[in-house]
Amino acid sequence: MTKLLRLPAVIEVTGLGRSTIYAQIADGKFPAPVKLGVRAVGWPETAIIDWLNTRPSAAAA
Repeated sequence: MTKLLRLPAVIEVTGLGRSTIYAQIADGKFPAPVKLGVRAVGWPETAIIDWLNTRPSAAAA
């Protein structure tokens, strides 16, 4: 079972803000969350790590 990250953890790991995360989800550029309940969502940790690994690194710029 993979660990699920809630929004504050995703914000901390990615450095993105809440609005940016949801805008990128709408554009298909960020992994969609998994529903945990009526008002709760989480992101699989592996999906966030995979997304981070596909981003260009700052060192390459």
